[in-house]
Amino acid sequence: MYKNSIKSIAIGSFDGIHLGHRALIEQVEAVVVIERNGGYLTPGYRRSFFIEQPCFFYHFEHIKSLSAKAFVEKLKEDFPKLKTIVVGYDFEFAYKKEGNTTLLKGLFEGEVVVVDEVKSANVSVHSRTIKRYIAEGNIKMVNQLLDRSYRIYGKIVSGQGLGKKELVPTLNLKVYDYKLPKEGVYATRTKIANEWLKSVSFVGHRVTTDGSFAIETHILDRDIGEVVGDIGIEFVDFIRDNRKFNGLEALKREIEEDIARAKRVLT
Repeated sequence: MYKNSIKSIAIGSFDGIHLGHRALIEQVEAVVVIERNGGYLTPGYRRSFFIEQPCFFYHFEHIKSLSAKAFVEKLKEDFPKLKTIVVGYDFEFAYKKEGNTTLLKGLFEGEVVVVDEVKSANVSVHSRTIKRYIAEGNIKMVNQLLDRSYRIYGKIVSGQGLGKKELVPTLNLKVYDYKLPKEGVYATRTKIANEWLKSVSFVGHRVTTDGSFAIETHILDRDIGEVVGDIGIEFVDFIRDNRKFNGLEALKREIEEDIARAKRVLT
C-alpha cells in the first residue's frame, strides 16, 4: 500500500486550504485531514482538489476519544515509515484537546516541524477568520487569505419559475455543508460541466416575492439551455445587500444594474 512508504505528513483540518495550510502542505509527502461536521469552507473530499499530495481522512467522531499517546500510535501504525510530522503552531489533538505541539514532540520519536503563524496584509490566516469575512460579505479579503476565489457546489433544483418569465433566467442550487456568504448579490463565475462562466449570483431570502431562501445564479451573455446535476459557484466580489423592492418591475431594473456591475467586475 502506498501509505506504507510515506515518511512525512502534515496534520490538521485544512478547511479552506488557505495560505496558512499551504505553508504546512508544501513540506510533506501526504496530508492527514481531521474531518469534522458542518459549516465548511471546503468540505470532505473537495479539499483534495486543492492539494497535490495524497490525502488521508480521519473523521473526528472516530478519533475524538483517543488519548494523545494513542493518537500518535495510530499515526505510526498507519504510516510505518513515518519520520516527520508537520503541524501548525496552534495544533491541538486527542481527547479533550489534551495534546499540543510540545506533547507531540515528546510522544513522537521522529521530527516534529511546527509552522509559525502565517499573515497576509498583517491579518492572521485562519479558517475562522475567513468564515467571519464570508459572513460579512468581504469576498475580496476571503479570496486574499485563500489565495483563490471562494467556491461552493450544489445540486440544481427547481425555482419559482419567475426568473425566466418575468426577470432573468437563473439556475437554482441546493447547497449543503458550505459556509454561505451574507445575503446579497455577487459577481461570480459558475461552473457548468468543465467550464467556468461569468455570472451574477444571489444568496438570501426572496423578500420581494415569496420570502423563501434561495441560491440563484444567472449566466452572463450565454444561453446555456437546460442544466442538470451539480454546479459550482466561485465568488469574485460583493455587489450589494439583499433588499425588498416595490414589485417585479423595480426588481428587474435592479437586476439589470447588478448584471452591469458584475460585467465590470469580471472584465
